[in-house]
Amino acid sequence: MLEHPTLSQFVLDQEAKAGGSGQFTDILLDIGVVGKAISYEMNRAGISDILGEAGVENASGDVVQKLDVRSNEMFIKYLSKTEHFCALASEEEEGIVALESGKNSDYVIAFDPLDGSSNIDYNVSVGTIFSIHKRLSKPGRPGTIKDFLQPGKDQVAAGYIIYGSSTMLVYSTGQGVHGFTLDQGIGEWMLSHPNITIPKACDIYSANEAYTRTWDEVSQRFLEEFKHGNDKATSRHIGSLVADLHRNMLKGGLYFRPYDDHKKKSAKLRLNYELKPLAYIINQAGGYATTGLDNILEIIPEDLHQKLPMIAGNAYIVQEYETIFKASNS
Repeated sequence: MLEHPTLSQFVLDQEAKAGGSGQFTDILLDIGVVGKAISYEMNRAGISDILGEAGVENASGDVVQKLDVRSNEMFIKYLSKTEHFCALASEEEEGIVALESGKNSDYVIAFDPLDGSSNIDYNVSVGTIFSIHKRLSKPGRPGTIKDFLQPGKDQVAAGYIIYGSSTMLVYSTGQGVHGFTLDQGIGEWMLSHPNITIPKACDIYSANEAYTRTWDEVSQRFLEEFKHGNDKATSRHIGSLVADLHRNMLKGGLYFRPYDDHKKKSAKLRLNYELKPLAYIINQAGGYATTGLDNILEIIPEDLHQKLPMIAGNAYIVQEYETIFKASNS
């Protein structure tokens, strides 16, 4: 007898309570199928010649790893056949993938197929991130780019899959955050972390302090005061966004990535593929995410691959930073 509900059982139950059609169950299960396939590839990467760089750059200018390419292909090929989406957008693609097969669907999905992939060769946790919106374009034809240029607050679902010592799928449809661990023995996602909420304690900070000298003075001073004003403050920076956010959400903590170079407004994190979905999850878990000036969920993307900073985690500490940062920029 199964001790925990499966993903399909749980989502069906949630949809029934909300009076849904059951379509979201199929969508999440589709994402789960691709997640299982990527998890399998990750576990055998060292013996199947899919480690290392692919020799190209993606649409955001990052060096692409072989598993980036493989994961992106799996997502596009599988989701294109489900008829659940009228268009896809991937961090690895220059433009959207408009889908004739899903022209009658109400949804679009944006995803980062393998976030943190530069860590793959070193057996560090990486992840998949996804964001789902209802389409704005007219049904009966493939989706358009305007379907993806929506604020994060209008997402109907978002989540991530983290590939580490175990594989977990974490998602929200606006009714809390729930985590499922992949049982490799039976190939099922089992509910392991229901109703995730960020603990009140905020003793961990995750920041790439190699960039400190290029941050604005307010951000430099804020982090220093956080570190020295909290005698329990501990640095935990993996360098894999999903892994850092996942740990901080479960333990309580501050993810701190202002502009890498505030004078050039240089940032690495992508609004559509990383910030919007992760801010949605953090918000649903009781936290908050900001650029310093704006609530990330309120920002309307200007283009598919727009990059911005992110400070996220326990609401009270992030809002304190935002208040100070706004005052300094007024």
